[in-house]
Amino acid sequence: MVMPVVPALHHDGRRDADGFLALDAYGALGDGRSIALSGADGSIDWWCVPNIDSPPLFDRLLDPGHGGFFSITPHEDFTVERRYREDSNVLETIFSTNSGRAMLTESHNSGAAGRLPWAELARRVEGIQGTVRFVVKIRYSRRADTINPYCTTAGEHLVFHADRVLGLFIHSAAVIVNDAFDDGLVAHFDVVAGQRETLAIIAGEDEPLVVPPIAEIDQRIDGSDDEWKQWSRKLKYEGPHRALLVRSALALKLLLFSPSGAIAAAGTTSLPEKIGSSKNYDYRYAWVRDAGYTIKAFLRIDAQAEAKAAFTWLLKRLETKDPQVLYSLRGDVVSDVTTIDLPGYRHSTPVSTGNAATNQHQHGVFGDILETASVFVEHGNILDARSAQTLSRLADQCAESWRRKDAGMWELEEPQHYTMSKVSAWQALARAVELADAGELPTTCRDRWARERDSVACWIEEHCWSEEKNAFVMFPGSDRLDASMALAVRFRFDGEERLLSTLDAIQRELGTGPYHYRYTGVADEEGCFLACTFWQIEARLLLGQREQANAMFEAIVRALNHGVGVYSEMADPNTGEFLGNLPQGLTHLTMVHSIMTLAGAPFGSRS
Repeated sequence: MVMPVVPALHHDGRRDADGFLALDAYGALGDGRSIALSGADGSIDWWCVPNIDSPPLFDRLLDPGHGGFFSITPHEDFTVERRYREDSNVLETIFSTNSGRAMLTESHNSGAAGRLPWAELARRVEGIQGTVRFVVKIRYSRRADTINPYCTTAGEHLVFHADRVLGLFIHSAAVIVNDAFDDGLVAHFDVVAGQRETLAIIAGEDEPLVVPPIAEIDQRIDGSDDEWKQWSRKLKYEGPHRALLVRSALALKLLLFSPSGAIAAAGTTSLPEKIGSSKNYDYRYAWVRDAGYTIKAFLRIDAQAEAKAAFTWLLKRLETKDPQVLYSLRGDVVSDVTTIDLPGYRHSTPVSTGNAATNQHQHGVFGDILETASVFVEHGNILDARSAQTLSRLADQCAESWRRKDAGMWELEEPQHYTMSKVSAWQALARAVELADAGELPTTCRDRWARERDSVACWIEEHCWSEEKNAFVMFPGSDRLDASMALAVRFRFDGEERLLSTLDAIQRELGTGPYHYRYTGVADEEGCFLACTFWQIEARLLLGQREQANAMFEAIVRALNHGVGVYSEMADPNTGEFLGNLPQGLTHLTMVHSIMTLAGAPFGSRS
C-alpha cells in the first residue's frame, strides 16, 4: 500500500466554544533554543522565551481567555491549507476567503552562522489572489497574574517588557497599528496578489537587543529554510517513507537545546493525557531515557553532530553524582512540582512546572546510558577515558542495586520489581560486558558484571513469567501487562518464543485499533501511548514478523495523518484526537526507528 505522507492539513481554523484549538491544528517552530506553537487560525499560542523551559511569553494554549498570543488572522471567514516546506521547519499556511487567498510563512529564524544571539520569530504574509485583510493581535502573558507586562516606545519601535524579557514588535510599512496597550496591540493590513508584508518579534532576557531591518528578517526566513534543507538532505536514508522520517527527524532537531546539547522530552507543559484528567506533566526537561533513545535515532540517520553533543551532555551530567531520571536543560536538578493557577488545556488541570520524577529511582537509567554508549561505539565512534570511567561506575551501581524496587519506566508512585526495570538492568550489564570485551571499558569488574547479568536474566525468567497469561507480566505476582516489554526485543533479551508470546498478549490486552495503551488498567485515565505502537512494530520486525509489522505501521501512520506531522504523546483511540505534550520526542524517535528497521537498517554499524 502506498501511503500519502504529510499532506497539507485542510482545516477551518475554528476554535471550540471555549477558545481551544485541537492539538493537531498546531505546527511547531524552533531555533535550537525555544519552540513556538502556531495554530491553524494564524495564532501563535505557545512560546517560551528565550528557552524551551522559560516561562511563557504566549500561553493561550493553557488559558484561552487571558493567555498571551500573537495572531495574524483574516478579517473574514476562511479555510486553511498548511504544511511544512519540504525538508524544513518553516511552516506555510494558505488562507482562503471569499475575497482572496494569501499565504502565511513562519520561521523561528536562525542566521548563516547558526542560532541567532536573540529570539527572532518571523511571519511573512504574501497575497496570492484577490485582496485579503488581516487583523493582527498581540497579548503578552501575565503568567497567571504573577507579572504585569508594559510597553514603551524607542524611536519608531514598540518595546515590550515582560518580567525579564525585553522585546520588539517590528513590521513592514503597510502594517497599521490601530491601538497599543501595555499588554499588547491591535493592527491590520491588506495584501493583494504579489504583495508581501513581514512582521516579527525580537526578544531576549536580561540583555540589550539589536533592531534588525525588517527586510533582513524577511530574508532570514528563506535563509533559515535553506539551513533546514541542508541539514535534512545530509541524513543518510533514501528508503521508503523518507518524508515521514525526515519530518520526525526535524521535530527531534527542534527539541535539541543547542546551548547545552540537552534534549527536551517535549516542547510544552501540562497538556492532558486525557481531557479532564489530572495526568498533566511538564516535559520541558531532559530525561536520560528519552535523550538516550533520541541519540540512537540520530546515530541511525547519521546526524553525528547532534548525537555527539547530546551524548557528551548526558555523560557530563552523570560523571560525579548518582544518576538522576531527568535534568533541566542546563543540567541542574529539576525542582518538584509547582502548580500554576491557569484553566489548563480544555479545562484539564493542574497546570504545573517541575516534575515529581526528579526524586525517583529508575533502573532504566543504567540501561539507557550504557545502550547509548554501545550504539555510539558501534557506529565507529570512540569513548574517552573519563567517559569510560563514568560508564564503568554506572555499571557497578547497576550490579549493586538491581534487586531494589524502583518506580519503573512509567514513573509510578508505587515502587515495585517492575519486569521492564529488571530487563533494563540486564541490558546495562550486558552492554557493559560487551564494551569491556571490545576494549572500550576497564575490565576490572567485567566478570562481576557478567555474573550479575546472568543473575538478572534468571530472576526475570523465574519471577516475571506468567503461564496463565503466557507472557511476561508487569511485575511478579501481577496479572497486568506492560507494553514497554516490546523493547526487550531491541535490547536483545534472550527468549524469542516467550517474547513473541508476550507481544501477542500485549496486542490482545492493550491494543485497540491501531493504538496501544501503556499498561493494563489505564484506559479510563489516559489515551493510547503512540510510542508503544512503534515499539510493537519494531519488535515484530526484529523477530521476523514483517507482514504483520508492515500492516501495523500502515495503520498507525494512517491514524496519525491528520496534522502537519507534529505528533503528541498520546491519542484518543475513539476519535484520533492528539493528547499530551508536543512535539513529543519519544513519538518522533520511535517513528524514525520503525522506518529504519522496516528498511532493514541495523542498530549498530552505519547503514
